[in-house]
Amino acid sequence: MAHADGPQAVQDPQRPQPGQAALGEPILEIRDLVKHYPLTQGVLFKKQVGAVKAVDGVSFDLRKGETLGIVGESGCGKSTLAKMLVGLERPTSGQIRYQGQDIATLSGRAMKSVRRNIQMVFQDPYTSLNPRMTVGDIVGEPYEIHPEVAPKGDRRKRVQELLDVVGLNPEYINRYPHQFSGGQRQRIGIARGLALRPEIIVADEPVSALDVSVQAQVVNLLEGLQDEFDLSYVFIAHDLSVVRHISDRVAVMYLGRLAEIGTDEQIYDHPTHPYTQALLSAVPVPDPEAREHRERILLAGDVPSPADPPSGCRFRTRCWKAQPLCAEVVPPLEVPAEFQDTESPARHASACHFAEERHVVPSD
Repeated sequence: MAHADGPQAVQDPQRPQPGQAALGEPILEIRDLVKHYPLTQGVLFKKQVGAVKAVDGVSFDLRKGETLGIVGESGCGKSTLAKMLVGLERPTSGQIRYQGQDIATLSGRAMKSVRRNIQMVFQDPYTSLNPRMTVGDIVGEPYEIHPEVAPKGDRRKRVQELLDVVGLNPEYINRYPHQFSGGQRQRIGIARGLALRPEIIVADEPVSALDVSVQAQVVNLLEGLQDEFDLSYVFIAHDLSVVRHISDRVAVMYLGRLAEIGTDEQIYDHPTHPYTQALLSAVPVPDPEAREHRERILLAGDVPSPADPPSGCRFRTRCWKAQPLCAEVVPPLEVPAEFQDTESPARHASACHFAEERHVVPSD
């Protein structure tokens, strides 16, 4: 059992569970990933007095051809995790294994080679594109960094093909970002991510800044591109309905750690962690009759500071099931004992000492 203030323990949460679709071998393996930002005092002589524990012991696998959705409240560490996966942030500790190689320790040419295969789509389509560059220069910029992918004479044609693939007119190649809508700008960002034909795309809340109707278009586009380009996605969002639509598996994150992970059916229809149940109870229900009979879970208190997280289970300060054990021991991310020898859809990994199934979303 893990120490009360150590990283989150894991007991093979990646083992296929009942009802889980057959997927490929793991292409990305995350083990005990930690990112702490130091807090310092002083002007001339800075002294570290603490740390913001943005990500604190996260472990999961991404399989080939899979979409893994990661959900959680703002500030839970989702974006920090995304930046570490693509090498924009270096982990404090832990491993990020891509095709068996720990890329968390790479730099220089070795990291440049890996980055070609792991690309990112950013959250804000208004600030992630350089306003002084044309669409052709933005989408074609990866070819300047990796010239072996496309010879100079072929680049304009390649860029136009990518624009066509993401649903934009290839003739827009000489336009600037301000001449496009938000949805079109996000398509440009997706085209840039596809330029090097990566194996993995990390999408950090790619639709949260878009209108609802445009969100559906972009999500459908990502689904279509996954089959066409044989992609694996890490799809980060706080909109539970969007995540369910696109994901094969879902991981729920709270204050730097994973609370629960399983297939979309297991998480949405058979949640066992109290935090997941509270999140799902807040999802809007369109049917007025079903809305009247749904169960609403209201959490007490505020989210603790990641600079001073609670001991043991980080959700215990807001949890109605908390007991003294929760303050003393970090609950391991594992299948609850009562479900281990069953074929129940509730047999999936949950980081709770007192995990139990609870239906909070009305069935269709």
